[in-house]
Amino acid sequence: MKLVEYKAYDIFYKYDLPCSEGCVVSSLEELRDLKDTMKYPVVLKAQVQTGGRSKAGGVQFASNGSELLEKGEKLLGMKIKNLPVRIIFITDKVEIKKEMYLSFTLDRKHKKPVMIFSPEGGVDINEIAEKHPDKIAKVLLAPSKTLDDFVIQYAMDKTGLEQDYRTDFKGVCQKLYSVFIGMDCILAEINPLIIDNDDKMIALDGKIDVDDNSLYRHDDVRVFRNEIEENKLILEARHFDFLYIPINNEGNIAVISNGSGMIMSSIDLITKRGMTVTCALDLGGGATADRIKESLRIVASNPLVDTIFINIFGGITRCDEIAKGVEKGVELIGKTKLVIRLEGTNKEKGLEIINSVSGSVKMAAGLKNGVEILSQDLKL
Repeated sequence: MKLVEYKAYDIFYKYDLPCSEGCVVSSLEELRDLKDTMKYPVVLKAQVQTGGRSKAGGVQFASNGSELLEKGEKLLGMKIKNLPVRIIFITDKVEIKKEMYLSFTLDRKHKKPVMIFSPEGGVDINEIAEKHPDKIAKVLLAPSKTLDDFVIQYAMDKTGLEQDYRTDFKGVCQKLYSVFIGMDCILAEINPLIIDNDDKMIALDGKIDVDDNSLYRHDDVRVFRNEIEENKLILEARHFDFLYIPINNEGNIAVISNGSGMIMSSIDLITKRGMTVTCALDLGGGATADRIKESLRIVASNPLVDTIFINIFGGITRCDEIAKGVEKGVELIGKTKLVIRLEGTNKEKGLEIINSVSGSVKMAAGLKNGVEILSQDLKL
């Protein structure tokens, strides 16, 4: 669950991280009420769950009340990567003396948390790694509720962080790591972490990505997820404990599978054949026929979808249940084409049921064969 900036700030405040003051508005009326009470200059930042906000014009500056209304109206009327801006986060404009980067995330290769720090911040960390690899410290961490001081010391020494900033930096590191652990984060990031003209260290922008599997422990985040979600198919899928994933608005293929690994391998092979997946749906384990029927209905509700690829390896999820769901679901998907690959528990029973289904349903002998059938249907 990726949080928008002002929600990340709420958590930063809770963990006593140094942040600039801010307020949230969602209408011109609220801006009019605020314009005579603000301390100018201020920064207006569009709150959307996507990157590239600055390049898209989603960050504006105002030095007085009239500019606040003008820039606010502009932001509330725009879209960033097809996402409408409904909320603006307004903060004090800070004079920046130095920008840095700090994050804690998961290293999936080594299956450990990792701390990443650079005294060069304000841009994408990959850009820093490419241009200034000597200015990045990446430290694998032993899973722990606390961050060892020697880890911070190593990061500061490796990157040559100035002595004047080290005491404050140690405090920020400890607090951001507490956010990472306490909020069950996949990512806790400050970029930029700045030094202002008064030599104060401030988290000027933050990103927090909370593990979806931990949301039962974080009621405020779970409620926020449903409040801000714009995609009705995501919400509908969530009602059935499915995970619906929008991928590409220029695609026409939907993938249904049981597990993120199966979904990713399907998408990779489809993409390599020159086709584009527009969405995917993860069934999880133990899907019943009725749930399969609903999964077909949900992905077929996406107007971009004209072909559905079901890729199932049945363990907990039985192939005959999948087939019964397909039998029920074909009536709901209209002329949408369907390609199915089944392997695992009760495969033969599943194939018998699928072979009796009328309509545009094709069986695949394996994953590669399924992708081959897709490419033939699309004449690639």
